[in-house]
Amino acid sequence: MRRAVDGWHAVFRIGAVDHRVWSKEPPVLGASYAAELPFDGDLEARAYAARRLWRAINGRAPGPAFHELSKHRRERLSAAIRALDAHGAGASYRVIAEALFGRKRIPDRAWKTHDLRNRTIRLVQGGLTLMRGGYRKLLRPGRKDE
Repeated sequence: MRRAVDGWHAVFRIGAVDHRVWSKEPPVLGASYAAELPFDGDLEARAYAARRLWRAINGRAPGPAFHELSKHRRERLSAAIRALDAHGAGASYRVIAEALFGRKRIPDRAWKTHDLRNRTIRLVQGGLTLMRGGYRKLLRPGRKDE
């Protein structure tokens, strides 16, 4: 627990899950507390977090985190970051595709119209979008006001 300019911040580890809590006033042992949830763009995430904390406090499984990336999404993000790194180092799309998909899958002819070339270009573009601030959407999914 730590005190900050805006109030008190605490991290409660219940089971294997960390729950972050903020309070205007210093906490009092044994007191009852209520969650205050402003009706803003983060309401859904806050309500979900409050429910997970309540479940954990009451000995129930908290359930999955509000936003977990699927295996496919994690793999695509990893490939986009790798493609961006190679692109930034000056590698051609063909070289990037060979590194990502394997040299055997890259055709000697018809490279300009091959699906893996288009996929590689989209991965580089996705990496550039992440680099230019798109990563924020991973941290706050579903917000319409950003």
